[in-house]
Amino acid sequence: METFDAVRATFAATIKVTCRPTVTGLEHVPTTGPFIVASNHLSFLDSVIIQALMPRKVAFFAKAEYFTAPGVKGKLMKTFFESVGSIPVQRGEQAASVAALDSLVDILEQDEGIGIYPEGTRSRDGRLYRGRTGVAWLALTTGAPVVPVGLKGTEKLQPAGSNGIKFSKFSLTVGEPLHFDRVGSKHPLPMRRKATDEIMDAIAAITGQERVEHYNQSPQSAD
Repeated sequence: METFDAVRATFAATIKVTCRPTVTGLEHVPTTGPFIVASNHLSFLDSVIIQALMPRKVAFFAKAEYFTAPGVKGKLMKTFFESVGSIPVQRGEQAASVAALDSLVDILEQDEGIGIYPEGTRSRDGRLYRGRTGVAWLALTTGAPVVPVGLKGTEKLQPAGSNGIKFSKFSLTVGEPLHFDRVGSKHPLPMRRKATDEIMDAIAAITGQERVEHYNQSPQSAD
């Protein structure tokens, strides 16, 4: 925990000085017990921002190459992702697979926090896409509250197709937790779909993004 606190404080201070973000609603993050952060997704840096600015540890999936990148930047990335408990995933693996979701259940059962992007991949046009049901599966399986998070302006920090970072203001808003009954992993799909839609409604209420009724696709999978 000491390593996490030190690394998080360093990254948080850097973000606050360079980007002057507006951060509100941190009081909605549970002080004890498991929780699920469900956020919109606009930038590669979103996970770093959430993990740095949240008052508690939030574990996200992270591409395995982030842990093995060369040079000073690579070393910093590895230190950060390891310290905040990020879970390496090989490129091409489906983060929503049963095995991957089970690994998140293990974290929640240790009364810790995890983060997930219901859209699956980042939005490249700024709209909010239909939520995939993995987030609701986690909530209904474990009973952990879902904390909706809305990010605005993070897409300006690293525009799509760019490797550089441009310091710019952004906002992070945490909404009130959503609570779902713990019904276990063998629940009906309509229940999961309904919970997912409720979560996406909460995110949309924070961000004000235009809604899209179909799933988002990564550039590699788009036609």
